[in-house]
Amino acid sequence: MILPNDFDAYCFDLDGTIYLGDKLLPGVKETIHIIRKTGKKVLFITNSPTLTREEGKIRLEKMGIATELEEILTAPYLAGSYFSMFEPDATVFIIGEEAIRTELRNFSIQTTEDPMKATHVLTGMDRSFTYDDLQFAMDAVRNCRNFIITNPDPSCPVPSGFIPDTLSLAKAIEVASGQKINKVLGKPDKFYSDQMVELLGVERQKILVIGDRLDTDIQLGIAQGFATCLVLTGISREADMENTGIRPDYVIENMKHLFRGIDEEAMVKV
Repeated sequence: MILPNDFDAYCFDLDGTIYLGDKLLPGVKETIHIIRKTGKKVLFITNSPTLTREEGKIRLEKMGIATELEEILTAPYLAGSYFSMFEPDATVFIIGEEAIRTELRNFSIQTTEDPMKATHVLTGMDRSFTYDDLQFAMDAVRNCRNFIITNPDPSCPVPSGFIPDTLSLAKAIEVASGQKINKVLGKPDKFYSDQMVELLGVERQKILVIGDRLDTDIQLGIAQGFATCLVLTGISREADMENTGIRPDYVIENMKHLFRGIDEEAMVKV
């Protein structure tokens, strides 16, 4: 069990951790209030490829969680930042929703609708993905051979269960084109953790990552030197720790159980 002062910064995944669909999950508002009241930093870190930072801020505030733009990292924003830093002259063919296009424009990255003019293909979750999109993506990847995806999530939790996420689409493109994915952005990639540390300005060992996925949220913390807490309101279950060998520092049922004083019995050291 921990106290708010045990860490200097708390980094929360969104889908399956803070909310599910349009519903705030139990204990979230109270937990964020405690963190802010004690003067600690908050960062929302999502692999969602369908949210700009601005959209993430609006969504949280509609649910009653006041936040600053600088407290949010989304997969499209990270993709824009990555191209700006490492591939500024790229011409990008996008398979994905408008958030990716918006954030790449915000970083002045050139995009194209012509698969044969692309130097890079960037793929993210696309809920209107079609057979024609698969054909265009296949052509673009075969032509440019630079195949990047926004995040490695195969599925995303929703109130009714799960829906396909980026990796599910990317694997179809990979098989169709015969070209392997060159770069996977998003958690648990080191570039994501570097952006987190830069925004927070605190030492890695004083950061706690809270999320619902062992293979992204918890693996990010383990690989990059953060403390970790698995919350069982989304994808992963306790049994998955045995199956994957990925073990967080803490496991909680929901956000009510994060701090002593909200629930005295709930947080268990693994």
